[in-house]
Amino acid sequence: MTSKLSRIGPAILLTATSVGAGDILTGSLAGAHAGIAVLWAAAAGVILKWTLTEGIARWQMATGTTLLEGWVTRFGRWVLWIFLAYLILFSLVTGGMLSSACGVAGAALIPLGEAQWSRQVWGGIHAAAALCLVWFGGYALLKRILAVCVGAMFFTVLLTAVLLAPDWTAVARGLIPSIPAEGPGWAIALIGAIGGTMALISYGYWIREEGRSGEQGLRDCRYDLTLSYIVMALFGAAVVIIGSRVQIRGQGAGLAVLLADQLALSLGPTGRWIFLVGFWAAVFSAMLGVWQSLPYLFADVLWLRRGSSVSTSGGNAEASRPYRAYLVALAVIPQFLLQWPVPTLQLAFGLTGAMLLPLLAVTLLVMNNRADWVGEKFKAALGLNLILASALLFFVFAGYREAAQLLSR
Repeated sequence: MTSKLSRIGPAILLTATSVGAGDILTGSLAGAHAGIAVLWAAAAGVILKWTLTEGIARWQMATGTTLLEGWVTRFGRWVLWIFLAYLILFSLVTGGMLSSACGVAGAALIPLGEAQWSRQVWGGIHAAAALCLVWFGGYALLKRILAVCVGAMFFTVLLTAVLLAPDWTAVARGLIPSIPAEGPGWAIALIGAIGGTMALISYGYWIREEGRSGEQGLRDCRYDLTLSYIVMALFGAAVVIIGSRVQIRGQGAGLAVLLADQLALSLGPTGRWIFLVGFWAAVFSAMLGVWQSLPYLFADVLWLRRGSSVSTSGGNAEASRPYRAYLVALAVIPQFLLQWPVPTLQLAFGLTGAMLLPLLAVTLLVMNNRADWVGEKFKAALGLNLILASALLFFVFAGYREAAQLLSR
């Protein structure tokens, strides 16, 4: 048992970074706007993210290089400019979303006046606290903190959904893919938010921290990815079910209180406070994971542009100037987005996250099916290729539907 638990450090970080503000707020808002008809999108998002992350791990175990290094060596450095532009956009939206989510959690626990003002103040406080913890803590400390946070929030949210006694027949119907009447926007956002987005690429750096390689490394990755995404699937379904019972008011700054009130119906005031504490743990752990991982990607992009990388530079990325400069920018610049309403910010986060998925799917379909690049033993199986191809078709179709609805308004 000890040996198995010791193998899931990267999965703990992946789960903590992915399960949190994106899942809780985007999932509950999707449920509130579109009902449990979008449950299938949570399941589809998890299946797609598992396949993508497994593909990233497959490439790294076969070649000893990260996905970014593979993009540069196989497609050219021009890919870095596209990824850098996306990384900056994603960092801006995600930084604002996480600060907003932590502000929602803080305002629910200790209100500081009007809800919108309280959300902004607590958002800034949490961003600064996360900056300090990542600056002085690093990978080892975060792995221990986040394991506790994820466990607390998972059981709290799952218990809430079960005790609400939903219509299980309707839940089963919600697992059948369909485009909700409100349009595909929330379905796409849910797929983008559930299971993380940029965390998929960061996973490659975390498994490098663990020293994984070769076929045994890929087996270890599949083991902890399966555990991680089972948690994410159950969590995502639970928050959609909870959200379907909530009526959003105003800018959504009091959303955490509305969700907590659902638990209070079944467990009373004690259950309500347990949920609020667990909600805070989840969103703050997500902030810690993102604050640790996105500057790492930025630093690696700069190294790769100079013909080096994290793996060959011999330096400590977390102590480098690019890493720390990006960390500070991530904590400070997105704070202006706290003026946006919560639903708008969450939808923007989900859609921005979903933008990366087609690029990952296309490049992995090419990279992991070239035997001269990865070897016969590491070529992707037919089933994995079909999932990636199906995801591409969905994004093309859903994107067309969303564009058509926007033009018709």
